[in-house]
Amino acid sequence: MTSQVHPEQVFTHDIGLPEDRFATSKLARIGSALETTIKWMTEVPAAILLLAEVLLLLANVTCRYIFAAPLIWGDELASILFIWLSMLGAVVALRRGEHMRLSMFVARMTPRNRAFAETLGQFIVMTFVLLLVRPATEWAMDEWIISTPALDLPNAIPAAAIPVAAALMLALAVTRLLERSSLRDCAKSFVLVAVIAAVLYFARQALAPLTAISLILFFAVGVITIILLGVPIMVAFGVCTFAYLATVTGAPLTIVVSTMNQGMSSLILLAVPLFILLGALMEAMGLAEAMIRFLASLIGHKRGGLAYVLIAAMYLVSGISGSKVADMAALAPGLFPEMKKRGANEGDLVAMLSSAAAMSETIPPSLVLITIGSVTGVSIAALFTGGFMPAVVGAVALAAVIWYKSRNEILHGVQRASRAEFVRALLVSLPALALPFVIRAAVVEGVATATEVATIGIAYTCAVGLLLYRRFDWRRLYPILVETASLSGAILIIIGSATAMGWALTQSGFSANLASLMMAAPGGKLGFLAISAVTFVVLGSFLEGIPAIVLFGPLLFPIARAMGISDVHYAMVVVFAMGLGLFAPPLGLGFYAACAVSKVDPSTAMRRVWPYLGALAAALIVIVLVPWVSVGFLHAK
Repeated sequence: MTSQVHPEQVFTHDIGLPEDRFATSKLARIGSALETTIKWMTEVPAAILLLAEVLLLLANVTCRYIFAAPLIWGDELASILFIWLSMLGAVVALRRGEHMRLSMFVARMTPRNRAFAETLGQFIVMTFVLLLVRPATEWAMDEWIISTPALDLPNAIPAAAIPVAAALMLALAVTRLLERSSLRDCAKSFVLVAVIAAVLYFARQALAPLTAISLILFFAVGVITIILLGVPIMVAFGVCTFAYLATVTGAPLTIVVSTMNQGMSSLILLAVPLFILLGALMEAMGLAEAMIRFLASLIGHKRGGLAYVLIAAMYLVSGISGSKVADMAALAPGLFPEMKKRGANEGDLVAMLSSAAAMSETIPPSLVLITIGSVTGVSIAALFTGGFMPAVVGAVALAAVIWYKSRNEILHGVQRASRAEFVRALLVSLPALALPFVIRAAVVEGVATATEVATIGIAYTCAVGLLLYRRFDWRRLYPILVETASLSGAILIIIGSATAMGWALTQSGFSANLASLMMAAPGGKLGFLAISAVTFVVLGSFLEGIPAIVLFGPLLFPIARAMGISDVHYAMVVVFAMGLGLFAPPLGLGFYAACAVSKVDPSTAMRRVWPYLGALAAALIVIVLVPWVSVGFLHAK
């Protein structure tokens, strides 16, 4: 979590004209002062909110499990704090340049064109937040008359987080223009955005009846074009959703705000910042280093040894947090530093991390499997039983790629650990190695929910790190909290924007039309499974698993059942395919989340991820063709 990033990578915010060129500019000084003010207005509250969430959830677990007196208002307060943490974190991420975006094409431009592209990107960001501020404010005011059930607070308190954050993002976009953009580039960008807006306004009557063309225009051409300009992914999703609804449907834009709030404020997603924090603390307090030393002494002398550890570790921890992002955040800080020391390319590391996360989507207790059971009536116990083997097939496929790529790996200087070194490393690492078992036991025994369990991990990590390893520098605490808030905000707001875009697609009739088209496909059961796999790969690239299942599960599972396909088999095909799409560039949200967690430019990882995705595609074909992989354990019972 503390690794440095090259200035030209996607997560930096110094792309454009050098700051020293404007050092004497009065406007630049004003912009710098405004940015500093926003920095302290957002970073300090975000760090405090994150600490408050950890203490609140830990207190709730303690009161419920030990004293049998749960805090009935605990979840409600946690939800209120969470939406503010998410939105303030998104502002921090925008200021720090840590929102997920694709800079590959912008980086290849000439300096002059690059400066204009960056200025145009800031105008697109301003357009998004301008479209967001008014409906967000109206929505928050409408929520004033509603009170929260436990604390009896106005619902406007959590609702106000979105318009406040939007206003701060607008101010930040203005500071970027003041500090780094020329007047000429600003004028050209303003005219271009205004012309596009005018064309859409006057073409709205013609576009309204052309549903298919409108969907392609806004959600394919529009989203991809904006992403290629290096604009944050969440802005691309959000601005195209606003533009589609305003141009084609005439629906109130407050619906977008409400849907964004629903998508990013679920307590399930609170696992994201908590596990990101857990991963950072594991690295800072020495637990990660102890684990890596033991694993290195075990198989580190073998070619690709730590890569196999990454795959196995993802299999073991997957599903505990309820979020692939949280799983990746818990593993990357512990494994990546040592793998880089051994010469691993950072692009390969992200490729392996994202592919391992995609492979593990079916492993229980997966929230996607729970969602399938809740919306389709399929037995959750059966889904859990069937979820292990598809992930094994994926893991074997990834291991084959790792073996092939590392077969010529040079291990000069890497010696096999002696028996004494192995025993010493094992004893030192035992407290750290116990952490995954502590976390899983807390969930299985009902001590904590999947959302709360990270707080137990954080408490355990702090106790072990401070009392046993004793290497934590307290000066690192505040930067860790701020970085956690920033990364969490960047991830959560993109989920909110994607949820809003998914809602717009549903309202357009796209979901029902897709189901009808798939039902009419030739090839019988195998054809339906193949088309379902391809469809959910595509859907998974821009929809989180749970929204996609909620949208399409009730439509497609009855069709599969009528065709004689096992519910569990179909569920595994769907979930594995969505995992593949979720981590497949150029649109896969999970891929960009892996890049954000690892602080690696997506363009670096994109060139190296395809062999791993190809292996997972082969695993998906096996899962489609061999139902036993999904239902074999069910028949054996």
